[in-house]
Amino acid sequence: MSDSAQALSKVLGRGSAHEGAHHWRMQRLTALGLLLLGAWFLISLVLLPDYSYASVYSWASGLVNATLLALFAATACWHSLLGVQVVIEDYVRGWVRPASLIVSGFIHLMLAALSVLAIARIALGN
Repeated sequence: MSDSAQALSKVLGRGSAHEGAHHWRMQRLTALGLLLLGAWFLISLVLLPDYSYASVYSWASGLVNATLLALFAATACWHSLLGVQVVIEDYVRGWVRPASLIVSGFIHLMLAALSVLAIARIALGN
């Protein structure tokens, strides 16, 4: 590969792993999603008449609210996974790195699945 081709590949975000730009872009997109969904969540909670169990439960059981809550939970888990992955890749060395990445991925996947299932249970009723 010529020097100009190497320079171009660095500018295009295609370094040695060919995925750095994608990871960076996904972090930014999930952050934007969290900003929008977080604003919706806070505004929705502020507009509730009270914060009793029945009021919050009926709000969360609505189809639109349950869908947006599930998106919020899944996006938060994805964004967290991306951030933790960067920290592990930057600061963890040796055999612990791949093990940490696997454990982190499993924990984030389980957290996302449990969150979405809990929201679905609320939306669909017990």
